[in-house]
Amino acid sequence: MLRVRNLTASYGYNQVLHGIDLDVGQDEIVTLIGSNGAGKTTLLNSISGHVKITGEIQYQGVNIAGRSPHAIARMGLLQVPEGRHVFPGLSVEENLGVGTVADRGLRISRGDLSADLDRVYQIFPRLKERRSQLAWSLSGGEQQMLAIGRALMGHPKLLMLDEPSMGLAPLIIEEVFERIVEINRLGTPVLLVEQNATLALKVSQRAYILERGRIKFSGPSQEVANDERVREAYLGVTRR
Repeated sequence: MLRVRNLTASYGYNQVLHGIDLDVGQDEIVTLIGSNGAGKTTLLNSISGHVKITGEIQYQGVNIAGRSPHAIARMGLLQVPEGRHVFPGLSVEENLGVGTVADRGLRISRGDLSADLDRVYQIFPRLKERRSQLAWSLSGGEQQMLAIGRALMGHPKLLMLDEPSMGLAPLIIEEVFERIVEINRLGTPVLLVEQNATLALKVSQRAYILERGRIKFSGPSQEVANDERVREAYLGVTRR
């Protein structure tokens, strides 16, 4: 589904990513873990076409390196950015309608949106309850659900999520991650950037550890979770 090879990315003269290799399979949740400033968001933005890169990004067998963000989104590779970025003055349903731009162009008619809305509301029943509310009035967890639901309206073939747990209460985090697992179960592979390493490793099949712009460790998530270096650095477990 996604194959990244020898990817480098820079902001001006500051090189942030150094020779990244990463894969996401058709049925997987793959998580990317690292401390603040490790380059996780830069990697997602590079894949989405927002950062100038060198290297190769193969998506569904096509090299998308150098393509515009819009072109990449139209191919079904969609990113939910850190911080949610919903439109506060639009209702929940209007926000969801905006998500169709990536897939087929904006369709405002309720009739055109009905099947896609029903699909999102099945995954996020709370959004259906709030469908007429303005987005600014939602809780942080509901706004995160809305941001993910908006991406689902674009029919993603691969979904990239940047810190979906940020700023949320523990019970809401658990609910959001249950929905992420359900989205994957229904057929959408996920590349997940997450600082809650324990939860990210629990829901994913494979994991990459990013440090200072380089992949330092990778493997099956259970194997990564059991590695002493990872446990001490990212899971808060110290050796006895």
